[in-house]
Amino acid sequence: MLRTVVFDMGNVLLHFSHERMCRQIASLCGQDAAEVRRWLFDEGWEHAFERGDITADEFHQRIEQRAGRPLDRQRVQSAAAEIFTLNEPLVPVLAQLRAAGLRLVLLSNTQAWHLEYVRRQFDVLNGFHELVVSFQVGAMKPEAAIYEAASAALHCAPHEAFYTDDIPTYVDMGRRFGWHAEVFQGVPELLRQLAHHGVALDV
Repeated sequence: MLRTVVFDMGNVLLHFSHERMCRQIASLCGQDAAEVRRWLFDEGWEHAFERGDITADEFHQRIEQRAGRPLDRQRVQSAAAEIFTLNEPLVPVLAQLRAAGLRLVLLSNTQAWHLEYVRRQFDVLNGFHELVVSFQVGAMKPEAAIYEAASAALHCAPHEAFYTDDIPTYVDMGRRFGWHAEVFQGVPELLRQLAHHGVALDV
């Protein structure tokens, strides 16, 4: 019987757009979005921010340096973070899992500004018992260290945990840790997967 359900955040709990992030930062910097995408992703700034290798201050400073002028930090943060929309069909699933007494754990590659925005703008994380996030752990999926941190947050045996994520490589790593793990393909499929493991929800 399952006791804990582990959720990814991006493209599971919430949808997001890196393209929108690049466009919004580009607008502040007077650059085109393709150039900002090169900074953030080709040069690895976003990865470093999500992994905790650089701070929010350092991320802001890098953008200012490339823009060639001072930029209001709050405006940069908003441009970087206002990229999420709630996966609304999942909300009643979370409520029923909590009502059934299951523990909810977040396991996410994310950075400080994104987590702050999501917690301020949406209620979706309020019912989670623990948040295991890459920038705090100092490791990113599929690195073993972040799964070890999540394992400590389960408060159950590995075979009593179920993990859903939209990236197959990350799901495979969860299985290596002994969890039941499946690729997220939408709420109807998630409900079928949970029912297969003995958690039948009426959503």
